[in-house]
Amino acid sequence: MAPGLSVREMRDDEKSLVLEMLKAGVKDTENRVALHALTRPPALLLLAAASSGLRFLLASFALALLLPVFLAVAAVKLGLRARWGSLPPPGGLGGPWVAVRGSGDVCGVLALAPGTNAGDGARVTRLSVSRWHRRRGVGRRLLAFAEARARAWAGGMGEPRARLVVPVAVAAWGVAGMLEGCGYQADGGWGCMGYLLVREFSKDL
Repeated sequence: MAPGLSVREMRDDEKSLVLEMLKAGVKDTENRVALHALTRPPALLLLAAASSGLRFLLASFALALLLPVFLAVAAVKLGLRARWGSLPPPGGLGGPWVAVRGSGDVCGVLALAPGTNAGDGARVTRLSVSRWHRRRGVGRRLLAFAEARARAWAGGMGEPRARLVVPVAVAAWGVAGMLEGCGYQADGGWGCMGYLLVREFSKDL
């Protein structure tokens, strides 16, 4: 674990800083996710069909070609920002929490929520590390804290098992590698037109 690093609940005066950290984290992956989504064969066919249709309405061939791509990229980015770029309300597991260096610098944020059904365990709804503090053990420290909270919550609620689920964008290979190294396994996800955009990693605790 990273030395001199603690995890505590976020204070009100840290909310704006944490929001900026979340938004920066989304920006780091949204272009790669958009590229992944829009280079799948069904998406390419839809973009080609849209461009062909627009050529009858627009005088500019270049505009007809680029407009569908621009709108599709904007839709993917707005969807990711709405889902991960904001702070969720406090849930049954408390939080949000922040990782703090000994100097007082907030370097990461974590939020958890109960699963939808009994036995689903807990879910990570936000997990982001400041770009200035990455690859220094902050993500692993937050993950260990999340696992401890999930165990305590499952025991207190009489859940049949303690389990933690972490959603990861397909382009976030570093996060996926960290989870696999901590014993998590890919277990489904969600996406569009049959292609995954977000994978879900889970672990029984």
